[in-house]
Amino acid sequence: MRTVPAELAARIESGAATLCHVWRLTRADGAVSGFTDHDRDLSHDGLLCLAGDGWTGGVAGWGLGAGEAGTMVAAGAFAAEGLDPDDLAAGLYDGAVVECRRVDWAAPELFVPLWIARISRVRREGEAFTADLEGPLAQLERVAGRSYGRLCDANLGDDRCGVAADHPDLAAGCDKRFDTCSARFDNILNFRGFPSIPGNDFLSRWPAKGERHDGTSRRG
Repeated sequence: MRTVPAELAARIESGAATLCHVWRLTRADGAVSGFTDHDRDLSHDGLLCLAGDGWTGGVAGWGLGAGEAGTMVAAGAFAAEGLDPDDLAAGLYDGAVVECRRVDWAAPELFVPLWIARISRVRREGEAFTADLEGPLAQLERVAGRSYGRLCDANLGDDRCGVAADHPDLAAGCDKRFDTCSARFDNILNFRGFPSIPGNDFLSRWPAKGERHDGTSRRG
């Protein structure tokens, strides 16, 4: 639930409020830019927000609430003093944080925070840009850490794999199986899977006389 300052609420009730959107963009390197859909530049919260050439007014709070993990797309044009296409090409806007506010442009100290999102991807399209935004809980949908499985989760030839770039069988590839790692590359010390982990049939089996309850059907 958003809290509207009492003074702003009173201005809205009286019809005196003159509202616009402001977008505050903070890059990973700490650089901060401001944009607004007002018809002129606006000084807000110590930041000059450029009008017209930045983020479009079509960026609303759909799917980007504080308790939501949704995504959104923002679009706009490059401004001489706004988004730098060279910085864009260098990836400096990747991971930047975007905060959208509803501001009374006649009294810019009065505002309501609408949403905060992170840029997951930004790309250039001619003289314009398109940015994909993710809500705060999108981080919870990402896979973190390793998954336990029989196959190796390293990539052939990378630092975790350790197979040298000049290995004679490198071109043959790897199917990430333990037997392949051993027989083809003699690299089992760097195998990043768990070949002895029980299979899916382990859950449906039960101990029986003369059997080993380890997910296999071997007897002994």
